Amino acid sequence: MQLTSRRVVITGIGAVTPLGLDAASFWEALRAGRNAVKTLTFRHSNSFVAHFGAPVDGFDARNYLDKKDRKRLPLMSRPFQFAAAASRLALADAGINLEQLDPTRLATVLGAGVIPNEPLEFARGGRSSTIGVGRVDLQRWGAEGMSLVPPMWMLSYIPNMVGCHVSVLNNAQGPSNTIIQTDVAGLLALGEARRYLRRQQADVVLAGAGDTRISVMGLIRQQLMQPLSRRNDAPERACRPFDRDRDGQVLGEGGGIFVVEAEDHARRRGARIYAELAGFGAAFDNSADRSLGRWRIGSPAERRRPYPRRPGHEHGLARAIRIALHQAGICPNDLDHVNAYGCSTIPDDIWEAQGLAEALGPRAVPVFAAKSRFGNLGVAGGPVELAASLLAMTHGELPASVNGEHPDPACPVRVATAVQPITRSHFLKVSFTELGQCAALVCRTME
Repeated sequence: MQLTSRRVVITGIGAVTPLGLDAASFWEALRAGRNAVKTLTFRHSNSFVAHFGAPVDGFDARNYLDKKDRKRLPLMSRPFQFAAAASRLALADAGINLEQLDPTRLATVLGAGVIPNEPLEFARGGRSSTIGVGRVDLQRWGAEGMSLVPPMWMLSYIPNMVGCHVSVLNNAQGPSNTIIQTDVAGLLALGEARRYLRRQQADVVLAGAGDTRISVMGLIRQQLMQPLSRRNDAPERACRPFDRDRDGQVLGEGGGIFVVEAEDHARRRGARIYAELAGFGAAFDNSADRSLGRWRIGSPAERRRPYPRRPGHEHGLARAIRIALHQAGICPNDLDHVNAYGCSTIPDDIWEAQGLAEALGPRAVPVFAAKSRFGNLGVAGGPVELAASLLAMTHGELPASVNGEHPDPACPVRVATAVQPITRSHFLKVSFTELGQCAALVCRTME
């Protein structure tokens, strides 16, 4: 199906974040300079190398769903609940009444990653099958243990179920898709939503993601596979993107969903428009040696070294950015700011800064490092961080990035460490994964 010149806009923001349970409270917290990173208080949280994170306190999915829909909650893991709640918030923010919308023209595309299961679901079965400490009797597991595991447990953890839940909850009968690509999946979902609308496969798309990285199983996995900050004595100072003294990621959770709409459809119903999705680019990077064994679970000294660059290979993030700028018909000087991935690890921040400098020029455009305020929300990070920039453009000021007192000379970017006025109509959001998938999105505010 051919792409048309149909323009695509964002008309609704749904944000469930560590800084607030809707877009309004999220923005007020950003504007007030709040930091959501703190010591975790759940049982055994001090057993991990990092005792802190950015939880979504006070979240109860029942507050976002109609009574008839709450029966679905037992089949929704926490990431699915974040996405479901954010979808309802986004539709309300966009002023859309589902009863007045053709359901066959409402599509969904959601990002997803690894969904960590809850150990309690296997506790009874596991306990009945163990012999002493650390040994499992497989015959007993087959005869007794398996029957004690909830029969529908897997439906809470299959990644594509997030799209199913959001579609069913909102009676979306148009195209439905789930993109499983970890941290970049949320932005890839927005790129796919843009294509749906330009192909005229839908008039309205719910796009975004929900995720948690601070469940027990999530923390175990991240501790094994990712360099985490160990600033247990000062959690709010731990996430330091592009700073000389950074020592690893900070984990969080949340959900971000947008109502993405064809401009002609939005104009007909008199909708408020936050911004146009003016350009989107995606690329895979093979310019860096990202060996898991060496760089992810190697020695502390190895983790602090930048990725070796392969000669003759173009930087993947720079390529994605150039595609997005070309589609938007702009040059780097037209950008108000870059909303960076900025995960606060030594090699990733250096690699990202090199890509930004290659595409835009060294320290040419101010950089907003949203993770410094609420950590890495996983798949939901891209959408929630994008929401921060959309709200900043709406309110006319970019919040400050924090914990950037000592810029790393190896990172050729200019982090905005003070509140600054919005002076241009375009901004760039980027994201990538540990293995090199990259995405870049240009948004333009409209008159």
